[in-house]
Amino acid sequence: MRLIRPRGFDRLAHIYRALEYLAFGRDLERARFVHLERLRNCSSILVLGEGDGRCLARLVQVAPEAKVDILDSSPAMLACASQRISGSEATNRVTFLQADLLTYELPAVRYDAVVTFFFLDCFTEAQADGLIARIQRSLRPGALWLWADFALPERGYRRLRANVWLTLLYAYFRWQAGVVARSLPPMESLFAAHGYRAVAAHSFQQGLLRSVVWQ
Repeated sequence: MRLIRPRGFDRLAHIYRALEYLAFGRDLERARFVHLERLRNCSSILVLGEGDGRCLARLVQVAPEAKVDILDSSPAMLACASQRISGSEATNRVTFLQADLLTYELPAVRYDAVVTFFFLDCFTEAQADGLIARIQRSLRPGALWLWADFALPERGYRRLRANVWLTLLYAYFRWQAGVVARSLPPMESLFAAHGYRAVAAHSFQQGLLRSVVWQ
């Protein structure tokens, strides 16, 4: 999960990877990376809520010609992300923007892909619905939207397990980072309502983690 208010995740920036591994091993990384190859031919990519830069480091290798805009409200997370590509040629292709997406005005019709990994879960359903519409205006026709996040399986033990994890995660990030959301927005339903269709999908952690390519 990621932040809504500025600097909410600053205190977690340098331990975020350890927290992930402790809870879920490498499955959050797998969820981020599984579809990145689909962005190989992109020329302009928007990444929202990048975090500590592990995805960015992989992305600039996968899409060697792409210019990448990274938007995050945590200065410490942006510093970590910048450090991961420091000294490489990719520094000339990446722009780091410290801003709150709820108030930041995105450029119109600029990007042929957008990446939101473990980010939109920090917003309420109404906020997430509005953000999809705003982000969509920044995308070129036919753009891909790579989304990975927590999810609730439909039934049974897997749903019970997911509910326990989500209760703990929301409580922790509300305490540590000021996340105001208390439950997952129904992101897949919201994407569909905005006219997106899933062209590829993977699940991890018995359905607790979902990674989908939308178009």
